[in-house]
Amino acid sequence: MSGNMSGKKALVGLAITAAISALGLASAAGKDSDDRHDPAGSVTPCSLAGVNPVYHPYIFGNPAIARSYGFVRSPDGSWHVQSNCSAENQRR
Repeated sequence: MSGNMSGKKALVGLAITAAISALGLASAAGKDSDDRHDPAGSVTPCSLAGVNPVYHPYIFGNPAIARSYGFVRSPDGSWHVQSNCSAENQRR
């Protein structure tokens, strides 16, 4: 009977190990997505290279936040980098 009991303990131990591993992978995957903040890519202060403002409403939907990145909107609605923009002085 003790052989059957040790087999069950081994199976329970294996199940626990598998569950912990799965949780670790899920946690790592979640952290990775948090680091990117936006699946559309990132916005670099003082650079509009490759940026589509439509995909970053949390920045371009708020003029104060856009300014903190060094961006200003012209009267025609297009976005531009401030002429005196310095990435060291902008939001990171």
